[in-house]
Amino acid sequence: MRSPSGILTLLCFSSALLFLVPLLASAHPFGYHDEGNPENPWDRFYNLSGCHRGDDRPGLADVKRYLHRFGYLPDLPSNFSGDFDDALEAALLAYQRNFHLNASGALDSSTVDLMVQPRCGVADVEVNGTATARGRGLYSYFSGRPTWPRSNNHLTYTFTSTSGIAASSSAIRAVFARAFSRWSAVTTLTFSEAAIPLMADITIGFYGGDHGDGEPFDGVLGTLAHAFSPPDGRFHLDAAENWVAEGDVAAAESLSAVDLESVAVHEIGHLLGLGHSTVPEAIMYPTIRAGTRKVDLSQDDVDGIQSLYGTNPSFTGLAMSPGSSTSPTNTMRERETNGGSAAPAGWAPAIARLVVAVGASLLVW
Repeated sequence: MRSPSGILTLLCFSSALLFLVPLLASAHPFGYHDEGNPENPWDRFYNLSGCHRGDDRPGLADVKRYLHRFGYLPDLPSNFSGDFDDALEAALLAYQRNFHLNASGALDSSTVDLMVQPRCGVADVEVNGTATARGRGLYSYFSGRPTWPRSNNHLTYTFTSTSGIAASSSAIRAVFARAFSRWSAVTTLTFSEAAIPLMADITIGFYGGDHGDGEPFDGVLGTLAHAFSPPDGRFHLDAAENWVAEGDVAAAESLSAVDLESVAVHEIGHLLGLGHSTVPEAIMYPTIRAGTRKVDLSQDDVDGIQSLYGTNPSFTGLAMSPGSSTSPTNTMRERETNGGSAAPAGWAPAIARLVVAVGASLLVW
C-alpha cells in the first residue's frame, strides 16, 4: 500500500513534468547549435532589449548601423559608437512612429521584435532623412515618384544569375511568372520573360555578399533581397537564403526557410515604383518572418500601384488565393516565445517518450 507521502511525491513529480515539458520543447539544450539553421544576424538585438538613452553598450553600434541603413539615422561616421545618444533615440522614435509602435524612443520588446525580422533591403526612408512620399493610403513611392514610361506597358525580364540555388530553373521561372502576374492582374502592365536577354527591362539575379551595387547581402536571413526603382530594373536576391520555390514553406526542414514567391511579389512592387507600406498585411510591408507565405496583394498595394499605372479593365476586386497566409507558422510561434529559438528536430519525440515512460511507471507502481 502506498504511503500518503509517496503519493504526494508522485503528484508533485507529475506536476513538475507537465510544467517542464513545454519549456524543454521550446528551448535549445545548453550549448546546442544547429548548423542547419543559422541564426538571423540581427538576433543579437534581443540582448539589448530595454536599453534607453544614457546607456552604453557595444551592441548599440550595430543598432545604429541598422537604423542608418534603412533611413532613420542621418549620415554619420561609419564608426558608430555604443552610446545610446540623442541621435539614436530620435532614430528609434522615427522607426516606432513609422510602424505605429509605442513611441518610447527605447529598445522595448515590440521594437526589437520587429527589427530582428528578416526584411527587404530597400530603405523605408530616403537615406538623407527625407520621408518617402506617401500616397493617399499607407503605401509610399520612391522620391520623385518614378514609373516606367507610359509608352512601355509591356515589360520583359531575364535571369542573370541563379547559380547556387537549390531550386530548379523551371521552378524559379514558374515562381516569377506567378509573381509578375499578381501585379498585371490589377494594373495595365503586362510581363513576360525576354526572348533576347540583353533587351530585357528587368534583370533578376541571386548574389552573395558584396555584389557590386553598394548594397551587400548579409548571409542567411537579415536582408533577403532588394530592387531598384524604375526604370533601373535591377532585382537582386541573397543567394545565401534557404529559398523555397516549390511546396509548403511552413513544412520546410530548415527554420530559416524563406518563400521565394512572397519575396518576389514584394520586390516587383519596388521595380514598379512602390516604396514600403506601413500596413502589416500589405505585400509592400518590409518584413516577413521565415516559414511564412504572403503572396496576395492587399487593398493598400492595389491602391498604390493603380495610382501609378491605372486599373486593369478586367480587375473586379481582390480574392485571396488558397494556401496564402500572413500568419506565422507554428514553428515561428515557438521561436517567438523564446527569443528567436526553436526546439531542434528530435526533441519533441524524445520528450514524448520520456512522458510515456514516466506515466507507465506510475501506473505500474
